[in-house]
Amino acid sequence: MVFYLRKKILLCVVAIMSVLTIAACGDDKGITTSGTDDENPSDTTSSSGEYELVWSDEFNYQGSPDSDKWNFEIGASGWGNNELQYYTDRLENARVSDGVLTITAQEENYEGANYTSARMITYENDHYWQYGRVEARIKMPEGQGIWPAFWMLGKNIFEGTTWPATGEIDILEMIGGGENDSILHGTAHWEEGGEHTYQGDSVTHSEKLSQDFHVYAIEWDDQQIKWFFDGEQYFSLSIQSSAMSEFKAPFFILLNIAVGGNWPGSPDETTQFPQTMKVDYVHVYQK
Repeated sequence: MVFYLRKKILLCVVAIMSVLTIAACGDDKGITTSGTDDENPSDTTSSSGEYELVWSDEFNYQGSPDSDKWNFEIGASGWGNNELQYYTDRLENARVSDGVLTITAQEENYEGANYTSARMITYENDHYWQYGRVEARIKMPEGQGIWPAFWMLGKNIFEGTTWPATGEIDILEMIGGGENDSILHGTAHWEEGGEHTYQGDSVTHSEKLSQDFHVYAIEWDDQQIKWFFDGEQYFSLSIQSSAMSEFKAPFFILLNIAVGGNWPGSPDETTQFPQTMKVDYVHVYQK
């Protein structure tokens, strides 16, 4: 098991970050802004040919997630983040049916923890990429202490490099509860001068992110990383500094729901279980 911290404090490092309020809308990427559980678009990028699909999971099968594409990280405490769940590889916590992957956080006693969930990664079988567009269409869970994420880590974390020198790209995070159920966060983490450094921004949607599917994406090259919500860019970060060399290397994808932890805090009497993160597809495009 590899151990690393995913330390979160409210998003502010170099400058005070604004919170944008936007309604879901399309743009010239042609990305679906919202949909129903029955919709499953196979390609949401521009038809200009700028990007080509190089990897995907459409979840058009039944049962366990495809072991040729995903493997599970199993254990408790969030690898140093004081989370409350135990991650498993059980169908109760990660199941594919009707064209959708469902990750489920449950309240139950399991291996000394009071909650279970799943954390899936693409690291094995050479499923990692350097640059491109990475996107997923997801319907969020909700509630105090619920922390879903669609994110990326440098594959060198499995080769002896420690976080944050591996780099981390949070395509989407949400900490649930009250107005937080409508706020998504996009962040990059790296090491600079021996210190953990990060920058990012947030979007406040007009309704809870658990109400419908939305498309969350980054576009990443050797110059910058750009974050998108339903086709609308809301943040960009230059990675040209020599201190940000972490982002000039391959990364793999992770999907998970954490329960509790340093950033969201614990569930309370308002939190209802089970909570689900539904994923319609995950796509990786490259030029």
